[in-house]
Amino acid sequence: MARPARPATNPAGPGRGAEEPTGRDGLLKISELAERAEVPVATVRHYLREGLLPEGVKTSRNMAYYPPEFVERIRLIKQLQEERYMPLRVIRDLFDSADGDLDRLRNLAETGDELLTLALHEQERVPEAEILERYDIPERALRRLTELGVLTPNEDGYATTDVRIIEAIARFRAAGWNETTGFGARDVARLMEGLRPVIADEIRLVVERFSALEPERAKDLIREGASPFPALIGALHAKLLASEIERDSTR
Repeated sequence: MARPARPATNPAGPGRGAEEPTGRDGLLKISELAERAEVPVATVRHYLREGLLPEGVKTSRNMAYYPPEFVERIRLIKQLQEERYMPLRVIRDLFDSADGDLDRLRNLAETGDELLTLALHEQERVPEAEILERYDIPERALRRLTELGVLTPNEDGYATTDVRIIEAIARFRAAGWNETTGFGARDVARLMEGLRPVIADEIRLVVERFSALEPERAKDLIREGASPFPALIGALHAKLLASEIERDSTR
């Protein structure tokens, strides 16, 4: 009886198809994983380095395979980044809190969304002309603060969060904190940038603490805390600032 014909040689190179088959035991190469998740390979590698994806099954020093379930995980990470503005560090901690359960992670993220929605709730915007009339702040200062990302007005004017910043800056200027004495828009942007890790930790803290509660109960607690929480952060800031000044004065 004649022996069956051997398969045609892989045009990609001798032996390559046998060593790197697509879908080995249902697993995916990193390029296939990235393609299915609709992200660049560099993004997948970054998530691996940040601990957001477990290591794959290594077949050689430069080759590893990954389960297809990672596709949904990558898409969820990307969604939390782009739609909910969560830092990767917070997403990684949420994965740990959810023990890798994607459905539970979505519930955690929805709880966080409630906090973000309350924090970002904006009443009607204030036109720039009214801002300039109401506060003693030059138009060039508003432009510079916008360029630096401190203020984010649109065609309808400034949001409530922007107006509060402008009001505080106007009070600073009235007290002599201005460009002439060396305090300008870039300094405000520096203060804002320094607060980003604090805000990320604040969101993570609230989400972690309320994740075990019933969703409606968690939302009620967040809603009730939306007003006193910033006041608490402000009071803690004032306490730490006073302690630091006192410590410096006794050195």
